[in-house]
Amino acid sequence: MEGRPLDDADLIARAVRSDQEAYAALVARYSDLAFRIAYLITRSAADAEEAAQDGFVTAYRALPRFRAGAPLRPWLMRIVANAARNRRRAARRREHAELRLAEAPDWSDAAPSPDAAVEAAEERRALLRAVNALAGGDRDVIACRYFMQLDVAETAAVLGCAEGTVKSRTARALQRLRTQFIQSGGER
Repeated sequence: MEGRPLDDADLIARAVRSDQEAYAALVARYSDLAFRIAYLITRSAADAEEAAQDGFVTAYRALPRFRAGAPLRPWLMRIVANAARNRRRAARRREHAELRLAEAPDWSDAAPSPDAAVEAAEERRALLRAVNALAGGDRDVIACRYFMQLDVAETAAVLGCAEGTVKSRTARALQRLRTQFIQSGGER
C-alpha cells in the first residue's frame, strides 16, 4: 500500500476482497479510539483491550454487509461499544475508575512559570476528582464528548442512544460537573 494514504472506503473495499493488510491499516487507524471507548464502558484496561479486539473481529466479519458510502468510524465504534457492554455485563467488573485528563495543550510559545504549572496541575486534579464523582452516565457522556472528542453522532453510537439524548445529557452533565468541580476544590 504505497503512495497516497488510502481512505476508509478504499481500505474497506480491499478488506472485503480479503486484503488483510487493508484491514490491518483500518485497525491501526482506529485501535486507539476503540480502546478508549471500550475502556470508558468496561472501566478495565484488560477488558477494554479484549472488547476492542472482539469488536474488530466482529466488524471484519460484518464488512461485506457494511453500507457503501457510510462513515466507518461510527459504525465501528458502535460495534466496539457493544462488545464492551457485553464484556462488562458478563464480567460484572467494578463500576468506578479514574479517567485521565490529557495534558492541556500549551497554546503559547513561552513555557509556563513554575507557579502557573503547579496551579494548572492542581486545577486538572480538581477537575478529574469532579468528573470521577459524577454518576456513570454523566461521566460517560463527558468523557465521550470532551476527553475523546467524539461528535454528537459518534457519542450517540457509543452510548446507544439518540443524538438528542446525547445533547440533553451533555447539558445536564456539564451543569452537575460545574457544581461538583466547585465542591471538589475547583475555582470556578
